[in-house]
Amino acid sequence: MASTVRVQAPIGQRALFITTLAVPLTGWTVHAVSLHRKLSAARRDPLTGLLGRDGFTAKARQITDRYGDNALVGIVDLDHFKQINDGPGGHAAGDRVLAATAARLTAWAGSRGAVGRLGGDEFFAFAVRIGPARRELRLAQLATLLAQPVEVDDGALVDVAASVGAACPAILGTRDLSPLLRAADGAMYAGKHTGRAVLAGPQHATVPSINGRRAGRPGTSTLGRAA
Repeated sequence: MASTVRVQAPIGQRALFITTLAVPLTGWTVHAVSLHRKLSAARRDPLTGLLGRDGFTAKARQITDRYGDNALVGIVDLDHFKQINDGPGGHAAGDRVLAATAARLTAWAGSRGAVGRLGGDEFFAFAVRIGPARRELRLAQLATLLAQPVEVDDGALVDVAASVGAACPAILGTRDLSPLLRAADGAMYAGKHTGRAVLAGPQHATVPSINGRRAGRPGTSTLGRAA
């Protein structure tokens, strides 16, 4: 009997010791998960659920490093968006258009791409694994997708249009996100209000800019801390 007691006592002590350790570890795990969720939420746009500037910058750098010349970075600017916000549907209609644009960009970029909202009616989109033979086609598909009318709360259809500029590391000879965004921004304005997406050439990368955006454009103050 005594020997049994001696064997069981250490087992009980070990169980108590493990349980004592597990309690604070479990508490820390819950805290860590909660903190991670809060940080993830802070990196996303509350209206569209898209990545914010910092989250997009970090993801875009990962994609560029991994896929190199098969990566494509784009900037999208909704045309005449102020008219939608000031129209009969007001800001609610504008919010529906922004949410629909976000969903369309996400579908186009795919699960291995990244999409972010710069602010207002401007978006980042990063798609991968687009070879030379398919770049123009995929960009044309994007322009068509973004031009589809959006149904708002009262069932009415709102006409939308978007200007799209894109840049590819293979064409510009760099994987640096800042000149890629600068070129995409320049290409977007080269095709403004034309209804077509423009793929940047070297000439678009020479537009004077601050942090990848033309001087005076929204977002020129910071590219994102991840940069």
